[in-house]
Amino acid sequence: MTTMTPGSNLPLPAARVAVEVSAAKPLDVSGLLVTAAGKVRSDDDFIFYNQPQGPGVTHGPASPTTPDSVTVRTADVPPDIDKVVVTASLGEPGATFAGTEPTAVVRDADSGAVLATFTPPSLSVETALVVVEVYRRQGAWKVRAVGQGYAEGLAGIATDFGVTVDEEPAPPPVAPPAPLAPPVAPPVAAPVAAPVAAPPAPPAAPPVPPPGGGVINLDKGRVTLAKNQSVSLVKSGRPPLTSVRMGLGWEPAYRGRGIDLDASVIAFDARRGKLATCWFMKKSIFGGAIEHSGDNLTGEGAGDDEVITVDLGRLPAEVTGLVFVVNSFTGQKFNEVAKAYCRLLEGRSGENELVRYDLTHSEPRTGVILCKLVRQFSGEWHMTAVGEFADGKTVRAMAKPSAAIL
Repeated sequence: MTTMTPGSNLPLPAARVAVEVSAAKPLDVSGLLVTAAGKVRSDDDFIFYNQPQGPGVTHGPASPTTPDSVTVRTADVPPDIDKVVVTASLGEPGATFAGTEPTAVVRDADSGAVLATFTPPSLSVETALVVVEVYRRQGAWKVRAVGQGYAEGLAGIATDFGVTVDEEPAPPPVAPPAPLAPPVAPPVAAPVAAPVAAPPAPPAAPPVPPPGGGVINLDKGRVTLAKNQSVSLVKSGRPPLTSVRMGLGWEPAYRGRGIDLDASVIAFDARRGKLATCWFMKKSIFGGAIEHSGDNLTGEGAGDDEVITVDLGRLPAEVTGLVFVVNSFTGQKFNEVAKAYCRLLEGRSGENELVRYDLTHSEPRTGVILCKLVRQFSGEWHMTAVGEFADGKTVRAMAKPSAAIL
């Protein structure tokens, strides 16, 4: 066994090589099949827990006795692939490698024999790491210790190697809203000999409620929404909510089959232009104003399967709409899902459930828009239950139908 240092390399005599990466914190280990140009050929060359198989490369999930790993069967790696880059990232939003020493163990995957180990130098603000490269030179395979950290998380690594990741654009300068015109005093009538009572003004026409029953508020406590019904996130006599948690849940598919659903939120401006997307590949946007809890691969267990926290008070002024969507990454249709729901909870800790929407009627499609939050001119936010289905296994396919419902 050899202890490697950054930049060192070793020949690999094994036909199947496993790279295990472990640390004191939970890690997500991934592999990228990279050409001599330094880029992947397509997003299919990104191998991770949600896409565990690629040509010659397999992701192995952590178990109680083994860490996350990437295994390379060198004979099956396509000839136009120059190297397999093994990365590690932290699953907890906002967590860094400070005080953590991730260690890679390179094994002969068939015999289990340890070929080498590598612990990168001390890290600080980094949230993701290129650990090692398994690469070919003149027909032979080698392993190189790298240890390069990234502060932008796994999305930063993926982007550098050509994987398509929705990035958060720099917010454009936004002009301050025009001040409201002051109320205009009614004209004063000229004095007359005897005051005449003015006729009463006709009553204002009541607002026409949207389909589903109009906008209600939180005065009477927890609200259960029907499709297309809206709720204003205010209580009389109290300031509007500034921080909420959106919990999304589902049950495994019927007949005991597992299903991997992914919850995401897409932020839009007043012209329905997409500003940013918070999903399992980019767990924090707008400086942490929106954060994703991480990916749930099965839907097993009680309670919410994925949680998205939104600090409404910290959102940039140009964000006027948030659309919450769920996609079936494994390609199963929503009519195979036992139940799906979303619920809004008060505060970052989610101590009080405010609103719930249960999706009771499903369609044989792979995406669904669960609900939307829309900022009103007054500054308060309205949540509307949507329940519109679409096609697409990832959130990228949901941007256009999400914009259409705002």
